[in-house]
Amino acid sequence: MIFTPSPLGSRTLSPEVLKADRRDSIKYGPCGVGKEALYMGTNYIDRCFYIPWREVRRVFKRVAMSQGGFSGKGVFGALAYLVVQFGNGREKQSRFRHEADVDRLLAVIEQQHPDIPTHSAKAERKLRDAEDAEEKRYLKDLSEEAWAAVSELRDAKDYLEQRPSLSNVLAAAAKQKRIVDNFKPGYRVAGAVLAALSVASMLYGVYALTQHRTAATYFILGGIALFFFALSSNMLPSKWNSRRVGQQDWDDALNAMREYLKDRPGFPVPAQYAHPIVLERMIRVLREGKAKRVPDAYSVMKKELKALNNTVKVSQQEYDEVVAIKPLFLVCEYRDEV
Repeated sequence: MIFTPSPLGSRTLSPEVLKADRRDSIKYGPCGVGKEALYMGTNYIDRCFYIPWREVRRVFKRVAMSQGGFSGKGVFGALAYLVVQFGNGREKQSRFRHEADVDRLLAVIEQQHPDIPTHSAKAERKLRDAEDAEEKRYLKDLSEEAWAAVSELRDAKDYLEQRPSLSNVLAAAAKQKRIVDNFKPGYRVAGAVLAALSVASMLYGVYALTQHRTAATYFILGGIALFFFALSSNMLPSKWNSRRVGQQDWDDALNAMREYLKDRPGFPVPAQYAHPIVLERMIRVLREGKAKRVPDAYSVMKKELKALNNTVKVSQQEYDEVVAIKPLFLVCEYRDEV
């Protein structure tokens, strides 16, 4: 290890155990899941703090919407944070570039540490209330035709969940493509200019240092700070904000899904929308009595999803679902053929 992670709580690990545990931990964004501890990072340094599992009280995702929200304008993205509550009410959060990394990390924690809550206390109450309200929306008696459609969709959902990575990668690629397609070229120019200025400042600082000038240190430190600012703002031209790479990732994810669905002719939704959440929302449409057949449920689901924008107030569950699948529809402009 180049450096030793600092403990956030009152409990610590021995240097030998800490070194091995951090090395073997599974990395997600700036954080990591080890056998002995959960590792947290900052905007600049990954896994620089740790909290032993026996001190963790709650782990959950916190999301702040970026400009554009659910509208068709601007960037459809979100600022995702992993929040950890530990000790006697203390809290630490780390920001993630990709929200999907937070979801994957929480899924691992749910599997390995089922006793640790993975929702905030407020979110848990809202989820319980939402579940009760949702059950009240469903019809008690559905027609045989509607139940047959529900059964068909559940079978299709089970088929997708046999390979969950395909749907997850498809959704992540759509979200990233949506972001890079709306990334203004001026930001890349600004990032390149900041990077050039930072390099020039550091080079001049080194030169000034050899000349024993008093301002040398300030130029070096200023250049380093400017470079890390440009790096953390995601403005530097790179593959992460390249339209070409975003398009290639989307094409690869879509082709992989199409290949998987070849063994399932007559799948109820087009390959670009093949996600368990899409099918689950169609099932709800049927159970609410808004449709009786699969094609009708698909049409209603698309119409309702399209109507959701940044002015509509939704539950936490609805928000999580929309964030996951709406980029699929926005990227394809709700078309069935792409």
